[in-house]
Amino acid sequence: MSGVDVITFGCRLNTYESEVMRREAEKAGLNNAIVINTCAVTGEAVRQAKQAVRRARRDNPHARIIVTGCAAQTEASSFASMEEVDAVLGNEEKLTSAGYRKLPDFGVSTEEKIRVNDIMSVKNTAPQMVDAIEGRARAFVQVQNGCDHRCTFCIIPFGRGNSRSVPMGAVVEQVHRLVGNGYLEVVITGVDATSYGADLPGAPTLGLLARTILDQVPELRRLRLSSIDSIEADDHLLALISDEERFMPHLHLSLQHGDDMILKRMKRRHLRDDAVAFCQQVRDLRPGISLGADLIAGFPTETEDMFENALSLVDDCGLSFLHVFPYSPREGTPAARMPQHDRSLIKNRAARLRRKGEEAYLSHLDTMIGTRQNVLIERPGLGRTENFTLVNIQSGDPGTIVTVDITGHDAERLTASDRPSTQAAA
Repeated sequence: MSGVDVITFGCRLNTYESEVMRREAEKAGLNNAIVINTCAVTGEAVRQAKQAVRRARRDNPHARIIVTGCAAQTEASSFASMEEVDAVLGNEEKLTSAGYRKLPDFGVSTEEKIRVNDIMSVKNTAPQMVDAIEGRARAFVQVQNGCDHRCTFCIIPFGRGNSRSVPMGAVVEQVHRLVGNGYLEVVITGVDATSYGADLPGAPTLGLLARTILDQVPELRRLRLSSIDSIEADDHLLALISDEERFMPHLHLSLQHGDDMILKRMKRRHLRDDAVAFCQQVRDLRPGISLGADLIAGFPTETEDMFENALSLVDDCGLSFLHVFPYSPREGTPAARMPQHDRSLIKNRAARLRRKGEEAYLSHLDTMIGTRQNVLIERPGLGRTENFTLVNIQSGDPGTIVTVDITGHDAERLTASDRPSTQAAA
């Protein structure tokens, strides 16, 4: 192989950062290298990353293999001890060309492979400018990094550091550039995006940032949020949901559970009633909005009744898109020291929760039959509606928006009519 190949695990923010990493590694003159951008959210994510390392070495015996990302930040020695790995970079080091110029020589000791800073010492998030996301119809813009909260199950603050925000002017500048490069849709992303601005002068909110983007970049057709914590939603954000057509009617919520006792043991900042009330509020503000959520199954001390409260939350909140995580103890977190469930019970509950999610998604697909939808074409034959539902579609070029009638679904994707009503070029 030649050049730099980046393998990405985990969240949308990692997808965005991988483009920055590719650019900075090439700027540093790195060649014949594989960079693996890891995720630490579950033990399974770490296992998959290590599996990818072994596969990369097997398929590319002469390439330099660099591991970075959240799992590398939190488990640097674990990756450095792998004979297949040549270097381990932290989450700060991976985003600068200097990080790739300081790589160790082949065959050094485990300790010498590690280039990982204390992430808690990082106070700022530089505006990483990405002019395009390779192979994607929508662009991602990082507006925030890190997290100040300490949920008992979560290792991510130790991989990302404390919350820090990109100044609004830099964000708006990047959106201008992306729209100038032909993107019709931009996704705002961050580790804890709704904490945006607390560290900036004047403490602007995520909702104010989104409003400013739409006001100052009128050519932008669609603005979307990647994920939010509902308890932190501000009045500007609620106003956008209500009155701004260019703000997409889909929210993915960090809910995690539906039982008050488990939420308290998770050290979440909301209760069940808060989640249900928020979901009802946004549906009242924007009829037709779709809602998704992250939910954890099998958290320590979770009884069957508590789990039933998580199941029923799907209906009570009107959720259509579920990301279900079987609880995975992460070393160093308080939850890992709590009484643990048997893995078979956790897997069983996760499967039941996924089935509930599948039922909710089917119901969501049913409600969309007979509607007219604006669809962003992601690749030939596939697009997404404004409420983030996948559509099988035979018309339209990637990166364009077409307006079509929805005629049915195949239990996974909507089916659109063959003839679009309109098409907007990128």
